[in-house]
Amino acid sequence: MHIYLPIAEMSVNIFAILGIGAGIGVLSGIFGVGGGFLMTPVLIFVGIPSPVAVATGANQIVASSVSGVMAHWRRGNVDVKMGLMLLVGGFFGSTGGVFVFKWLQTLGQIDLVIRLSYVIFLGIIGALMMVESLRALLRARRPGAGGRGKLHEHNWLHGLPFKMRFRRSKLYISALLPIGVGAFVGVLSAIMGVGGGFVMVPAMIYLLGMPTNVVIGTSLFQILFVTANATFLQATLNQTVDVVLAMLLLVGGVIGAQVGTKLGAKLRGEQLRGLLAAMVLAVCGKLLFDLVLTPDDVYSLGLTLGNGQ
Repeated sequence: MHIYLPIAEMSVNIFAILGIGAGIGVLSGIFGVGGGFLMTPVLIFVGIPSPVAVATGANQIVASSVSGVMAHWRRGNVDVKMGLMLLVGGFFGSTGGVFVFKWLQTLGQIDLVIRLSYVIFLGIIGALMMVESLRALLRARRPGAGGRGKLHEHNWLHGLPFKMRFRRSKLYISALLPIGVGAFVGVLSAIMGVGGGFVMVPAMIYLLGMPTNVVIGTSLFQILFVTANATFLQATLNQTVDVVLAMLLLVGGVIGAQVGTKLGAKLRGEQLRGLLAAMVLAVCGKLLFDLVLTPDDVYSLGLTLGNGQ
């Protein structure tokens, strides 16, 4: 059963899109990420134009994040004060990122920038997370490896001014740190169509030093509002949000997030990070392969001009 997408200007299978939305929703609940790092590439893989995939994927993240936040809120795993600081930076970052997106679109370079951004960020983040999660698993198996080591080392960042106490996360750090992380993730949300969880979650664990169980709920809390802002701006400024596609993804995403939350509660923190790293690297590899692969239909301007003479 197919349906026509007015903004993407193409027909798609309804059940395939619902399945994609449900799958991303499950990941959102398990890992505390919006799922955009996988949503946007998958939409591109099935033929959706990159600008539409970015803007519409961000819209779906809003829905799956609402469902995930509600589940984690009931468990008490949301640090609201930390989430608000991340949100302040996120609003500024996502607003600026949408204007950069529009500028790149006018230059005709947005598709290349989106794909390169995914390859670079997913490759770096995935590799770092995989190395750390493997080390954590090895430490856990060693005899007498009791107790938890430090999640982060104190450096000059922890000497920044405007310190605040975040009681739920048991931290006393500068408010500039979460604001800066939020701003960076906001830019990624606008340009790459992601919630930024694949950057947000590692930053909150290793840079801010938050407990893993609190990180997931707080990450989704911030992602919810930042992606909502990015989606609104994309729709009004760039007209790249396909409502029909978004609604199909939304239905699947809300259901999948509830299932994912229950699954995630059964896994340890290092296991969650290892699985997330594996998926990040898999998506990165597919995008890199598509970038270097010679297209089936090679267009040559010189050849075309020669035939017309």
